[in-house]
Amino acid sequence: DLHYYPLDSQNCTVEIESYGYTVTDVVMYWRATPVRGVEEAELPQFTIIGYGTNDRIEKLATGAYQRLSLSFKLKRNIGYFVFQTYLPSILIVMLSWVSFWINHEATSARVALGITTVLTMTTISTGVRSSLPRISYVKAIDIYLVMCFVFVFAALLEYAAVNYTYWGARAKKKSKKTKEAEETARKPSIPGVKAAASSVSDGYAGGSTGDEIIELQDIRLSPIPSIRNRHNSARFSTSSGMVLDDPAKFPPSFRMSRSGYSFPTARPGLRLRNSRGPAKPRLLHAFKRGASVIKASMPKIKDVNIIDKYSRVVFPVSFLLFNLGYWVFYVV
Repeated sequence: DLHYYPLDSQNCTVEIESYGYTVTDVVMYWRATPVRGVEEAELPQFTIIGYGTNDRIEKLATGAYQRLSLSFKLKRNIGYFVFQTYLPSILIVMLSWVSFWINHEATSARVALGITTVLTMTTISTGVRSSLPRISYVKAIDIYLVMCFVFVFAALLEYAAVNYTYWGARAKKKSKKTKEAEETARKPSIPGVKAAASSVSDGYAGGSTGDEIIELQDIRLSPIPSIRNRHNSARFSTSSGMVLDDPAKFPPSFRMSRSGYSFPTARPGLRLRNSRGPAKPRLLHAFKRGASVIKASMPKIKDVNIIDKYSRVVFPVSFLLFNLGYWVFYVV
């Protein structure tokens, strides 16, 4: 029975019996001191903690036979397993706690330490299982190694929680603030567009002919330097007297024709047409700009993570309680 391995005790029996002669021919019995030298006997992996003798008669089809049996109670020496398995596992688990005192910004150091301890525990478990018979039930050493692996793996997952808490959550919060700031910055541009559209409407009602290009507020706020330069260098006057940019200097997505507007006072049948072009490039540029703003404004966190503070206490205490329960259950 290896359920308690390597903290188990085994009972070994030596039996002496005559298979050719029945009790009518041979009678065997133990002397007053049948076993000698047991106290001086030494085994490399076991300690003899007791023995007992017994004699009985076994009745078979061919007759009754005398049987003498000697039972040894052997307890496995745990010293080898302490230095070979238990102590290395304890040290590996304690080594995984070092990451709680490493700055959470040192991602490579903490991840490398966590992965190394996990792989080391896997190697120890594989070595122990290779020296045992292939049995289906769980042994005591399996429980200990699995729990050590759980503690080591939990220390690695703890850093994942730390990293998400400090960088993922803050990045989302910062992105939200950046979007709100951009929306606030775009609000003053709406009256300018309305004023420009009103001026073009007045010029059209005055009898001027031809398309008049109105200037969009987004051109002045455009992050593309070439567009802003062309906006400042090329200007012309419309028939209504309003100074506008030369339409030939701008791409079609930044031009709006007077014929594309619908003014209720002049021509109710005309419709307002927006020819800014596809929205995907604009969204992509806004996303990249927001990401750069978030990265530049990312705070340099120097204080210790609250999760690390709790882990420095929770992990050692939990492991201590596990060891206390384990050794009390299997040894005492």
